Amino acid sequence: MNFFLETIQVFLLSIWYNVESAIHIFVPRKKKNIAGEVVLITGAGSGIGRLMAQEFAALGTVLVLWDISQEGMKETARLAKQSGASRVHYYLCDCSNKNEVYGVADQVKREVGDVSILVNNAGIVTGKKFMDSPDSLIEKTMEVNTMAHFWTYKAFLPAMIANNHGHLVSIASSAGLVGVSGLADYCASKFAAVGFAESVALEMVATGKDGVKTTVVCPYFINTGMFDGCQTKWPRLLPILDPPYVAKKIVHAVLTDQVYLLLPKTMYIMTSFKSIVPEKLSILLGQYVGAFNFMETFRGRSKKQE
Repeated sequence: MNFFLETIQVFLLSIWYNVESAIHIFVPRKKKNIAGEVVLITGAGSGIGRLMAQEFAALGTVLVLWDISQEGMKETARLAKQSGASRVHYYLCDCSNKNEVYGVADQVKREVGDVSILVNNAGIVTGKKFMDSPDSLIEKTMEVNTMAHFWTYKAFLPAMIANNHGHLVSIASSAGLVGVSGLADYCASKFAAVGFAESVALEMVATGKDGVKTTVVCPYFINTGMFDGCQTKWPRLLPILDPPYVAKKIVHAVLTDQVYLLLPKTMYIMTSFKSIVPEKLSILLGQYVGAFNFMETFRGRSKKQE
């Protein structure tokens, strides 16, 4: 195809894609049926992981729960069964350990079958300024929040590619799109998780595996205990998110093959400003929304909450 014809094609398709997107603002996208699908959720022993398990359970899925807390998973499994899961399996797994991920993944494939929906949800936060963060905690943050995604993809993506069917869900963060003072290691890990998910998604498109879908989730602070103590300067603009609401939105995004989910909706506007406004204005806006002070009152999740 020559330059002129291809340019015309891109121009016309760009108009159609924008019209299509506008239509779906008013006409909901059709939801896919995932009954019987095997859904694996990391970090399923508490918080958003537990709530997503309950949401997926209500859709008749087979659940596979991973966490480092046996008691947490037992409770999640109990709640998931009450919500209607056809089967629930849970496994102790430290997602920061590559060999452990591969070993437990092999066990899942033997005992349950191929995973068709993978939700990388496990995450940690140190909550310390960069120069105050011990090397060991920085390394752990990257291992859990980023590298674990590499190992779970390696373990479960081959079957999805072979079947040209599956869904990869990355629970990242708005801190994976915009840097935040006091969260250097966390932001780095979430930026990496977003970039990794986007790159693999493009590989699927480039190789014709359009049946393998991806969803990247970038929420603001969620009231799960992970960011206890953090405050928001303007709650109407950037509210601390309600966990059940976030879980429902994530599952809805999976059912409608939504590629990006930013929460709250104001994050779509705020992140778009980053690349188009002057640097001084970007800093001014950061000060306005309180981005320089989010972490000053950080306490984090207590041992009891864990």
